[in-house]
Amino acid sequence: MDKKILEEYIDACEMIKETEQELKKLENKKTPAILGKVRGSNQNFPYQERSFTIYGTESDFEEDPKYCRKKRILEERKKKAESVKLQVEEWINDIPMRMQRIIKYKILEDMTWEETAAKIGRKTTENGLKKEFQRFFEKQ
Repeated sequence: MDKKILEEYIDACEMIKETEQELKKLENKKTPAILGKVRGSNQNFPYQERSFTIYGTESDFEEDPKYCRKKRILEERKKKAESVKLQVEEWINDIPMRMQRIIKYKILEDMTWEETAAKIGRKTTENGLKKEFQRFFEKQ
């Protein structure tokens, strides 16, 4: 693995969130309400003419090819992003704990090298941390 895959992880996480929002929007469009008025009368005597408001939804919306295609595309996009995310998480679990922490703070939480060194503690300097990070990826 290289550093670029870590950037892809961040993008994959954002892509999952954005795709889920798009799927929700699509689901909200799925059942458009239809409003109508009809005329009728009371069931019992005296039979008086009345006006009734009715609500409903279109039943064939899910059969719309555009809807089905858009939903399939969004689900595929989400699935690919989840795959990248899981691949990186598995890789992170296989590297040394110290490097896991460095990657977590520096890449995933977008901290500066100085902030990362402060979080790591144990008299760690930002230059030492940068070098450790670079050496780790040179070995990979």
